[in-house]
Amino acid sequence: MARSRSRSGASAQKPGGSSRQAKSRKAAPAPAEVEVVEETGGMTIDDGIPIVTGLMLLVAFVLVDYVLGGQYATGMFFK
Repeated sequence: MARSRSRSGASAQKPGGSSRQAKSRKAAPAPAEVEVVEETGGMTIDDGIPIVTGLMLLVAFVLVDYVLGGQYATGMFFK
């Protein structure tokens, strides 16, 4: 079976004494100025989702109570 190279030798200098160093990168250019724009008043989607979800839960509760009252006479509001 062939012998594998030692992994510890990978970080050692190459034979011949030449070592290669990483070149420094150029400095990144400064980012362009960003204009901050404030939103005007009004409802966003983040405000509307909880409101719509709450209304849907309330309507579902009332509809289930209506069906229970009509079919089984066990609803809280509809009997």
